[in-house]
Amino acid sequence: MPSRRELANAIRFLSADAVEAAKSGHPGMPMGMADIAEVLWNDVLKHNPANPHWANRDRFVVSNGHGSMLLYSLLHLAGYDLPIDELKRFRQLHSKTPGHPEAFHTPGVETTTGPLGQGLANAVGMALAEKVLARRFNRPGQAVVDHHTYVFLGDGCLMEGISHEACSLAGTMKLGKLIAFWDDNGISIDGEVHGWFTDDTPARFEAYGWQVIRRVDGHDPEEIAQAIRTAQAETDRPTLICCRTTIGYGAPTKAGKEACHGAPLGKDEIAGARAALKWPHAPFDIPQDIYAGWRARDLAAAEAQWNAMFQAYAQANPELAAEFERRMRGELPADFVAAADAYIAKLQAEGPTVASRKASQMALEAFGPLLPELIGGSADLAGSNLTIWKGSKDVNAEDPDANYVYYGVREFGMSAMANGLALHGGFLPYDATFLVFSDYARNALRMSALIPTRTIHVFTHDSIGLGEDGPTHQPVEHLASLRYIPNNHVWRPCDAVESAVSWKAAITRTDGPSCLIFSRQNLQHQQRTAEQVADIARGGYVLTDPPEARFDLILIASGSEVELAMQAARALEAEGTKVRVVSMPCSNVFDAQPIEWREGVLPGWCRKRIAIEAGVSDFWLKYVGLDGAVIGIDSFGASAPADQLFKHYGFTVEKILAAAKGL
Repeated sequence: MPSRRELANAIRFLSADAVEAAKSGHPGMPMGMADIAEVLWNDVLKHNPANPHWANRDRFVVSNGHGSMLLYSLLHLAGYDLPIDELKRFRQLHSKTPGHPEAFHTPGVETTTGPLGQGLANAVGMALAEKVLARRFNRPGQAVVDHHTYVFLGDGCLMEGISHEACSLAGTMKLGKLIAFWDDNGISIDGEVHGWFTDDTPARFEAYGWQVIRRVDGHDPEEIAQAIRTAQAETDRPTLICCRTTIGYGAPTKAGKEACHGAPLGKDEIAGARAALKWPHAPFDIPQDIYAGWRARDLAAAEAQWNAMFQAYAQANPELAAEFERRMRGELPADFVAAADAYIAKLQAEGPTVASRKASQMALEAFGPLLPELIGGSADLAGSNLTIWKGSKDVNAEDPDANYVYYGVREFGMSAMANGLALHGGFLPYDATFLVFSDYARNALRMSALIPTRTIHVFTHDSIGLGEDGPTHQPVEHLASLRYIPNNHVWRPCDAVESAVSWKAAITRTDGPSCLIFSRQNLQHQQRTAEQVADIARGGYVLTDPPEARFDLILIASGSEVELAMQAARALEAEGTKVRVVSMPCSNVFDAQPIEWREGVLPGWCRKRIAIEAGVSDFWLKYVGLDGAVIGIDSFGASAPADQLFKHYGFTVEKILAAAKGL
């Protein structure tokens, strides 16, 4: 039987050889954390390579994602569907071993990591999901949800501010099944970190309410194993295991130095490491006894035992079991779409004039009781975002139906945790803040779309219309910026009906996130036929046409500016100009429609077009062309009542009429 060091060396040399073959990558972290990974994966981690999606598996996250070859080596050695040829193709086009781990691309990868600290925040979300699900579904003697979340992280993760946001909240929430391993090697890309990172990290985490296990030798398997046992014994606090390691362990001249952080070791250095660690095997050559050592544990047994328990659980609790399985599959209740459509039709008939943030809350009141998987939260703005509904229950309470997270002022951590909640499974998360503060969460929003995660990001106070708080709180460029994120659906509804449709669209979407953008001020209800109500889901549709088939001008608007477009259309028609008004609640969805639909809404023969939106104007040029006009705002706002601001910045009927005459 191979020794632990030999098993760990398999990680080291698969990683170093793959980086060398790719001529790029990060060999230092995998070589430094190999001993920790070996103990965790061979002795502790509950998983099944034959079923990477087993619901009750432990989650393993590599937050320091530049060390991706450590994860790929682990997956290969443990028997996942990741053959050696894929490791040889590290960082190459269409391989299953990209430069940083990507969820849904490589079997066994739980989340996409690379932007430092976000994997850690994702892990906090996963641990929260486990805790809330366990409270809902577990019964005495039948713990169908009972697993840990383990995360590897480095100095860089801890320097990023998101680590404070997420870890502070993790301590408050008492996420006892979250265990983090800090790769305390004292090295980053620029060199020894003592020049820029001198925090008392253990004391910092103790202040958060974590259990901290200090001064663990990250190359001593017995110390590592004991630390893990101590961590698992603590049920009320997350644990940080502080592992002193040597980056690039085994490299004769580069170990412990930044030279091995982000560049291949070089053939001579790898040869020296082979000699130093007594690893005589050729690149990518793993002896059968090493494979046997890595696959000695019956990993399928844990799932088999769980399956037997779940079968008994299902017999005793058939409705609970069916609900758990449905939620873990990510399927909506069978009656949701019909109920949502009925609510939308009711809204259209009643025609309420409310702020779209209020309409959003009304949609939550209608949809929330239908969706036990819905879990919400806000960054200390619940009363302004209106994201609490009558069924909202604080996750810090002991209620088994808890479904609301008070994130505090932690926009970045909030959205990254929401990604983790979604990735864990069993939940459909939504989070919320003011639109202008989407900047704080920006990279987590990008990761939502890139991974992708099924998350809903709610943003209120969507323009200069929020008024007196002034330009620091008035989003200008934010709508365009969010729309430019690939695979991100941005909805800005014009009234209560479009608001409900946007919620339905976000809830039913399974291949990525949605951003729902809502107003502070009241929005006028718009008249529609049943066909037009159905057309809202296409992202852009004709709201009104002149009685004659032919029109002279198209007005395009979103959100609060749709009402202004309708007013301008009536004024223009009174002067003899025939106007079509197009509501564009989601340009991303509209752009994905067949050409026949897009041409039907915005026919090429009509070149006289004006777009109206209280945001930067450049975005709309793709719809109006160089011969059209855009009424937008290309400066920062000001502090004043909303009605004064709209007039001051030219969002008036008069301005639209003047623009129309200039075409």
